[in-house]
Amino acid sequence: MENSDSPAESLSATLKKLELVTSSAASSSSPSSFQFPVLPFKRTKPPSLVGLCLAIIGKHLEEIIPDLREIATSFPPDIKMAIAAVARRRKLLDDEVIISLADASWEILDISCSEVTDYGLEKVSEICRSLLAVDISRCRNVTPFGVSQLVQHCQALETLRCGGCPRSDDNARKCLGLLKLKLNDLEGDSWEELDTTEITHGARSLRWLVWPNIDPDSLESFSAECPQVKVNPKPSPLSLKGFTVPREALQGIVLDEPVVKELNPSAWSVCGPVPNKIMSMPILSPTELSIAEKFRLAFMERDTRLAPKRAKNARQHQRRAKREWMMTNTDAKAIAHASNLSRSLNRDMFPK
Repeated sequence: MENSDSPAESLSATLKKLELVTSSAASSSSPSSFQFPVLPFKRTKPPSLVGLCLAIIGKHLEEIIPDLREIATSFPPDIKMAIAAVARRRKLLDDEVIISLADASWEILDISCSEVTDYGLEKVSEICRSLLAVDISRCRNVTPFGVSQLVQHCQALETLRCGGCPRSDDNARKCLGLLKLKLNDLEGDSWEELDTTEITHGARSLRWLVWPNIDPDSLESFSAECPQVKVNPKPSPLSLKGFTVPREALQGIVLDEPVVKELNPSAWSVCGPVPNKIMSMPILSPTELSIAEKFRLAFMERDTRLAPKRAKNARQHQRRAKREWMMTNTDAKAIAHASNLSRSLNRDMFPK
């Protein structure tokens, strides 16, 4: 009996060992699958062709500024605005540039930290009469006269951003009187009851004024006389009688940032001091050629390479024209036959 039971016992022992090995292997392999999760591959969006072209234009913008007025006539409005935004970041935005790029369909205008003067702001406001938001902060050359022209021509203006430096703060303080509404009829009980025909001067549609450094006295006086204009509104989902604060009226934002969000910052990053209007051309080393010189040399090289081919084509065209003339002209046929006959007679008379 003992001999008959030994094979069964050994088989059962072997199966138990097999189950233990399988369970241990499964338990040891299961944690490893959770310890090393496979992360999904995230594809980056390639830059658009328009963005790449704008980046090249931005890097060499100072070279095309003299001809910008003629070049920009064929550009769409959004491309013009993007070029103006790049020029502002490169400290190249002045009256000539902004007037050359101004488009009647623009709704925002950002000339902050630029060299634009009252003349440039006046001309742009005459062209862009549909402006809704304008940023003149840290624009030292814009005085109350320029703001008066802006308010006069752009009657749909809703947001104005100003101040930012001592000189701009002083000009903004002087401009508050231009923004206040002057009425013909003062019998109305509230601003909501006023008709637009009763407003003679001032910013009729202005609703948001962004001036971070406004002094308390100016804030109190302006808020009392123009309650329809909110100064430095705070961001909130729903406020001010159910109206949301637009992005253009928030502090700490860049007005033209959405225009250049798809551009590489290298389009306006420059090394060293920013070139001014007089020294607009980049300083090149003796061994480095300018873009115009590279184009000229490439054209001359191509012209020299193709010169033999052009000469060969000219000779072929000349021979082809001569054959066609001889085939179609009677006198030419007679001359050709006479020449052939003369050569044959000479061969017969003077054989070799």
